[in-house]
Amino acid sequence: MNVNLELTDHCNIRCKMCSQSLRDEAHGAPHRFMDFETWSRALEGLAGLGPVVLCPHWLGEPTLHPEFDRFVRHAFSLNSQNRLFRHFKVHTNAVLLPEDRALTLLDLAAQASVAPDTFLAIHCSIDAFGRETYADVKGADRRDVVFRNVERLLDLRARRGQRRPVVHVAFVVQDGNIDDVAPFVEHWRSRLPGCVLTADWPPMDTDAVYLRRWNTGDQAHADALHARACQAVGLSPVSRPEGAF
Repeated sequence: MNVNLELTDHCNIRCKMCSQSLRDEAHGAPHRFMDFETWSRALEGLAGLGPVVLCPHWLGEPTLHPEFDRFVRHAFSLNSQNRLFRHFKVHTNAVLLPEDRALTLLDLAAQASVAPDTFLAIHCSIDAFGRETYADVKGADRRDVVFRNVERLLDLRARRGQRRPVVHVAFVVQDGNIDDVAPFVEHWRSRLPGCVLTADWPPMDTDAVYLRRWNTGDQAHADALHARACQAVGLSPVSRPEGAF
């Protein structure tokens, strides 16, 4: 069972392809931050549901929550022997991933009171290689910060000799970034030796570079772009089931 407990629907960038960027109220209500009591009660509500994969994200950027570190530490402190959730993953744009936060996440992944594969993955939505492309697609000039943050996370993980959490770097293929596909893949494969290059959702047991299909009104055009991107890096695009979103 996948459970998304969204810490916030605020976001700090305005990605062209994200519904979060199309309106000021992501859920038809003013943006807000989850309070600590709600988080604690929601976590306790996971008890007895069976194997749960917990993700503190949906439309917003979870690390933007002013108490993100406290919230995730609390989740793991309650989860001794995996009594509440079997797995955990974080989706982030990696703008707010400084060294101290990276170390916090690595510490949680190495926590002895839970199964060693509890903290599955950190999924980083990057979507560009060049600075101009990043600013255009993401609506903010944060490319260098993001690359530095993710590369530092990888270096810290390697220095500590940890395998978990695995890291996925994601690229939503679209009109504005199609020419960045090859350099993006080349760069991140060099930083993630042994990673999987995939055109579908990445596996949770290994690092991955992920070329994601754009969901848009002209899906035939998006599918053609995705196929072109895959071809450019020697990857076979995964067929899209009829009616899939």
